Amino acid sequence: MMVFPFHRRRNAEEADLGDLLARAKAGDDGVRDQLLRKYIPFVAKSASRASSRFISRGEDDEFSIALAAFNEAIDRYDGNRGASFLGFADTVIRRRLIDYFRSRENRVRDIPMAELETEDEEDHPYNKIEIQKSLEIYETTQIEDARREEIERYSAWLAEFGISLEELVELSPKHADARWNAMQVAKVIASRPTFSEYLLRKKSLPLKELVDEVGVSRKTLERQRKYIIAIALVLIGDFELLREYIA
Repeated sequence: MMVFPFHRRRNAEEADLGDLLARAKAGDDGVRDQLLRKYIPFVAKSASRASSRFISRGEDDEFSIALAAFNEAIDRYDGNRGASFLGFADTVIRRRLIDYFRSRENRVRDIPMAELETEDEEDHPYNKIEIQKSLEIYETTQIEDARREEIERYSAWLAEFGISLEELVELSPKHADARWNAMQVAKVIASRPTFSEYLLRKKSLPLKELVDEVGVSRKTLERQRKYIIAIALVLIGDFELLREYIA
């Protein structure tokens, strides 16, 4: 198979980034600083997209929050969890900015009603409640965008296991107790490194070990295989918003 120069270059860049991330996580502050400086344009762009306005370094609090989130992403990133580093970093930046907007909204809620009526620089009256409502609408939009991005990453990861989002409804066990049991199996897989590593490497369940561990028959595990894998991937991967749907 012919490998085009573009693909070789991209693979080399990804390998270099992976090496730098490993060194930064291991405590090399020089490499960490190098990563932070190199990706300042990416951080500014990600913050601007999340804030729906241009964010400037040194002028907007959002940039500092985004840079801290990028630094957090360096420590938290796990290449085995179905996302590129920059995709993961963009998600962390968006979430931290949502937290920031929420805290700003809460501060508005704490202001006495008498102080909510004020005037702008041209002496036009406006109400801070209106600002709060705008922030709430904005926050809802941001959360929806973040959830949509998670679903797209999740769908792509599921496809690697031969599962589609469309068939998950049909795959879900019809009885509540069966769904609960399947979720417990998925939680065991996600909580045990040997099980989760097997799943990610083999793209299948460690059936023999699970039978011994959870006391569920092999036949049941095989019948619920795709559903269990789908739930386990939500728990293993960086899908904070999707986890809300798992009991």
